[in-house]
Amino acid sequence: MQSDDSVAQLVEKIKAGDEEASRALWNRYFPQLVRVAQQKLVGRGTRMADGEDVALSALRSFFRAAADDRFPDLLDRDGLWRLLSVMTYRKAVDLIRHEDRQKRRVLGESVILDDGSGSQGCPMDQLPGPDPTPELAAELAEACERRLGLLNADLQAIAIWKLEGRTNREIAERCGCSVPTVERSLHLIRKMWKREKPS
Repeated sequence: MQSDDSVAQLVEKIKAGDEEASRALWNRYFPQLVRVAQQKLVGRGTRMADGEDVALSALRSFFRAAADDRFPDLLDRDGLWRLLSVMTYRKAVDLIRHEDRQKRRVLGESVILDDGSGSQGCPMDQLPGPDPTPELAAELAEACERRLGLLNADLQAIAIWKLEGRTNREIAERCGCSVPTVERSLHLIRKMWKREKPS
C-alpha cells in the first residue's frame, strides 16, 4: 500500500510532467475506474462512449488539473481514490445527461416536422444522407417558421425551448409557471400543428 508521502510525491511528479509517475497512476487506477463508470452506465445503452472512454476522460482531467496545481490538499491514497472515483462518476453522469438531451432534441424535431399526414415515420428518416439538400433545408425551415407563426409569443418560446431539448421542468422555471401548465401548452401546440394542413 502506498504511504501518504508516496501519494503526495506521486502527485508532485505528475504535476512536474513526470510520465513515469503518470503511467504508474494509470496502471494502478484505470481498471477500477472503468468499473466505476460501467456501474453507472449499466443498462443505459449509451451510443457514444463506454466505461473505458469515461475512465480515460476522468484521468485526462485529473492529469490536467494536477499539472495546474488544483489538488494541494491531496495527500493520501484514500483521498486520491475518492477524487478519481468521483471524477469518473461525474463524467458518466454528464455522458448520460448529454445523450438524454440528444434524444429529447430528436423527439422535438419529430414534433415540428410532423406533416399532419398521420404517418408513423419521422420525416428525418426520409433524408437522403447526413446533410439535407439546400431545397429540403429551405423547405424544412419554411415549415418550421410557418408552424411557429401559428403560435403567440409565449407558446413560441415554449416550442423553441422544447425543440432545444429542455425538460418540462426547465421550461416551467424559465416561464415562472408550473409543470402542468407547460404540459397543457405543449398539448395545445401539438393540436394546433396537427390541424395545420401542409401547403
